[in-house]
Amino acid sequence: MTRKKIAYSVIFSTVVFILGVFIYKLVSITTLKTGNFETAVVDRGTVMDYVPAKGVVQPGSEVLLLCPEASVIKDIVKEPGSHIEAGSPIIFLDPKPIQTQIENLKDQLEVKHNNLQKNILNAKSIKIDLEYNVEVKKLKIASLKAKLADQKQLLEVGGISPSKVDQTKQELVLAEKELQTVQEKNSIKLEQLKAEQEGLKLQIGIQEKDLAEKEELLKKMVIRAPSSGIILKIYGKKGERVSKHALLVKMSDLSAFKIEGSIEDKLAGEIETGTNVYAVIDNEKLAGQIGNISPEVVNNRIEFDVFLKNNDDKKLLPNMSVELMVVKAEKDSVLRIKNGPALNQGNSEFDVYVVRSRTAVRRRVVTGLRGEDYVEIISGLKEGDKIIISDIPVFRNIDEIMIQ
Repeated sequence: MTRKKIAYSVIFSTVVFILGVFIYKLVSITTLKTGNFETAVVDRGTVMDYVPAKGVVQPGSEVLLLCPEASVIKDIVKEPGSHIEAGSPIIFLDPKPIQTQIENLKDQLEVKHNNLQKNILNAKSIKIDLEYNVEVKKLKIASLKAKLADQKQLLEVGGISPSKVDQTKQELVLAEKELQTVQEKNSIKLEQLKAEQEGLKLQIGIQEKDLAEKEELLKKMVIRAPSSGIILKIYGKKGERVSKHALLVKMSDLSAFKIEGSIEDKLAGEIETGTNVYAVIDNEKLAGQIGNISPEVVNNRIEFDVFLKNNDDKKLLPNMSVELMVVKAEKDSVLRIKNGPALNQGNSEFDVYVVRSRTAVRRRVVTGLRGEDYVEIISGLKEGDKIIISDIPVFRNIDEIMIQ
């Protein structure tokens, strides 16, 4: 009897042990420990598929500085290869010929101003004389009218002959015609004086404009950098005579930049003029577009220009190396999830696990554009859902996983 009890006890213990192991394994299979997986939250933003490229920051353009007027190079204060700030002098041209022209123009203007003043004073004097003559004529007419009135009264009483009255009438008519003639001549004379004044003012205006241009030209006899840059080449030597519009300086313009990019020739099909590109500097993306593309392959790479939207960004420095992202496809303001191993299953429709408190529930999702950093979510998830993005193949066919 004791042997049977012992046997039953052993069998029972063995069954319990096996059952315990089975239950433990079953629980283990459906339980995932916190810290053994990575999650990401569905949000809304940009999804971009791109190919990598490299680039070097270069000045946006070259600046050519021309000689403003035929002159002689007095001094060269900057040499090729040197950096220069905006407004700094590079070449001094001989200013003496321009200075002489300026002095002559100032003398001529002074004479013109004096003539104008004389003309104004003369016009005032003539106007006074003309007005005086008119007043004399008017007084004469008034006198003749009074005389004629007296004569008409005498004629009525027979104190004067009719011929005397007729003679006074004729004198009055002549005096009125003389007044009219004088007034017309005075008007013409005043218009002539006004025209002379306007002519002098016009001459003065022309010469003042000429003087201003010469003074501006004098400033240009010092060849200055229009922007910060690097002197690439200087044409001419100290003491050499240069003609008007001759090329004096070639320099780079550091007020704006572009990027000289390059990409592996096997990716040549991914680039074309107008393609969007991002330059990554200090984890910030500067947007731009591809411009010219070189037809030649150098060291298994193809070169191209990138023109940035903000080409004067303070982060841009000459000869800085940058990483480029040549955009293949891009979507803005779409549902997206951070890319991870669980999302790389070779097709656009697959299962993921959505974390709900202490469990993760399997859900079917449909994805769209797939980028290096994010994957577009077409359906199956909503904004704010937390997803397991780690690869957990052991749990792939389980509908609900416990999280410890």
